[in-house]
Amino acid sequence: MTDKKQSYQESFRVSGDEILSKIKEIIKEGNARRIIIKNEKDETIMEFPLTVGAIGVVLAPIYAAIGTLAALAMKCTIVVEKKID
Repeated sequence: MTDKKQSYQESFRVSGDEILSKIKEIIKEGNARRIIIKNEKDETIMEFPLTVGAIGVVLAPIYAAIGTLAALAMKCTIVVEKKID
């Protein structure tokens, strides 16, 4: 029998200047598995998984990319895939 991990998605509409702070808040909560950022046309413009072991090492380049995105984006949707405990 396979062990399927259950998850659900939660979405947040944010403006460009709120993206980075919202991403940091989501990561700090600690139960996110994947974060997807979509533009106003609902097209995926950035997607990244969050693995517990790699959080500290990987976040700096992700924050830099999100910061650049925030400067260009007016409104975005952040879709967070969270695990069900």
